[in-house]
Amino acid sequence: MEASELAAFLSGYPPFDSLTEEALATVSTEAVVESFREGELILDAFTHLTAEVFVVVSGRVDLWNNADRITEAADERVEVGGLFGFSAMLTERSVGPRAVAASRATVARIPASVVAPAFASRRGARFLAEKLSSANQAFAGAPTYSIVDELIVQDPVVVDPATPVGEVARLMTERGAPCAAVRLGGGKYGMLTDSLLRKRVLVEGKPASTAVEQVMEPSPPTALVGDSAAEASILMFDREAEFLLVVDRDGRLHGVVGPRDFAVSSTTAGVSLHEQLRRASSVEELNVRARRVPSMLADLLSRGLASGKVIAVYSAILDTIVRRAISLIFSTHPELSVDSFTWLSLGSNGRREAVLSSDVDSAVAFTDGVQADEIYRYRLAFAEVNDVLAKAGLSRDDHGVTAQQPLFARTNADWRRAGQQWLAAPAEHKGAIMTSLLVDGRPIHGDPGLPAVTRVFSDLREHPGTMRLLLQESLSSRARMRSLRGVLTRRTDTFNVKTHALLPIVNIARWAALSVGSAALPTTERLRSASGSAMLPDEQASILIEAFEVLQRLRLRYQLLQHQRGDRPSDVFVMDRMSPIDRTVVAQAVREIASVQRRMDNISVYVPAEAWVAPDPA
Repeated sequence: MEASELAAFLSGYPPFDSLTEEALATVSTEAVVESFREGELILDAFTHLTAEVFVVVSGRVDLWNNADRITEAADERVEVGGLFGFSAMLTERSVGPRAVAASRATVARIPASVVAPAFASRRGARFLAEKLSSANQAFAGAPTYSIVDELIVQDPVVVDPATPVGEVARLMTERGAPCAAVRLGGGKYGMLTDSLLRKRVLVEGKPASTAVEQVMEPSPPTALVGDSAAEASILMFDREAEFLLVVDRDGRLHGVVGPRDFAVSSTTAGVSLHEQLRRASSVEELNVRARRVPSMLADLLSRGLASGKVIAVYSAILDTIVRRAISLIFSTHPELSVDSFTWLSLGSNGRREAVLSSDVDSAVAFTDGVQADEIYRYRLAFAEVNDVLAKAGLSRDDHGVTAQQPLFARTNADWRRAGQQWLAAPAEHKGAIMTSLLVDGRPIHGDPGLPAVTRVFSDLREHPGTMRLLLQESLSSRARMRSLRGVLTRRTDTFNVKTHALLPIVNIARWAALSVGSAALPTTERLRSASGSAMLPDEQASILIEAFEVLQRLRLRYQLLQHQRGDRPSDVFVMDRMSPIDRTVVAQAVREIASVQRRMDNISVYVPAEAWVAPDPA
């Protein structure tokens, strides 16, 4: 086959249809076209690392994606125009597949050096995400990324706005970086990419002495540390951006990721469902799509994705469902503006730890100036949003922590005043409880910088009396295997894993994070940030982290089993239905949590509150 013929052929199939004629010509010239007999081995990327992508030009090819099942029937069959081998090429690891001609077949082998631009394009990255999703692939031995910050592979190039663009280009070249972040202050960043450099300097002729702020992209797409890779990839695709900045809640830059980085994310299996939920055209469609989520989680877990990562994916999908529900409901209320409020997820979803039994707790912060009668009308719309979420299969408590309740729908100024009151007098007006709820808040709709109530608690360490009271409240939920009612009625066959094991850890972690001024939300991150203090030594923090991860893993697995049986997922374990190993694991975890709680009780009595967060002496 002539190079021109191959170029014409490739132009009709993704991701090559995104390439220019010049790029297609390069690909076709470098490609090697080979013919294979039926049954002949084309590629074994489990035993040999490949730096090529294979395209079926004619015939059919059978693929095996799991090295342990190559003696069984093929996992999939690739027809004309289909690609294979890109997983090994992109990850640069021997992760498969094994490819055998299912008939007489012609295959083009294309070197990675010339095919990479096709995958690095936005269209190419979306193609990869959809390909991996529809195929339900989990590459054995491949990196199991699931949150966006785990995709970061190197420190970013960061410059000041006044830095000459020539100097930025030099730094990018030295570091091999395709872009640079421009520090703008206030947790904001601009971005300069290779393509912008070419456009502004080479095409438009701006001198190398031009300040980078004059040529940069001033508002590049930005994801928060902990956001799911799938959700972040959708953001990047929608903005048609080349790269995505990753920052933490304090505005500190952690890195930059691009389309190629997303290509190796295991959560691309959720991209398709994310997109369907995000683009649902009606409440009914949203409900139908949302009902598929538990099955997707079970599939991710069965394919080897760690339970903690599956839970993070679920939290990201919950965010998508809530955002779409808000959009659909408010489209029927044109008199109400979706820009007048920020919706905060509270509780387990705020911490990105939601499971199937978790309630969708929420609060709303309105822009200052929204009047009481307007807030009332908004609350009625929020009730409609909660009805949509309930029909989608999500748990809720109509009389609890939801944005439709007056207690959880206030202006930002009112939230700030309330937070200051709770800090000064946590024993009054449910101050300790409200503090615990609000510091778990995570904005998922609206202006993420609007809610200021959580910042009120950043100086908690300056209020020893408040710290002591909050600690007492945090330790009030005790880890135990048997409740008093269970002892009196001699019932020991059930165990509420949330109430009697997980909640004590969550409470300790929240208090510990507040005590050291950490803005972390996930429980394990909070424990790590406070680890090494007098109240929470490294060993005690490690015990709680391990217990939390083990219990969450069991909780998710048993809830998915409950869902598969048609039962409503709950936090109650029926002990005689659990394996002896699982019962032992639960009992050991409870003993260890209780031991940490007793130690903290003792420390709080004998050590001054001012010394609780000080490091232990060497």
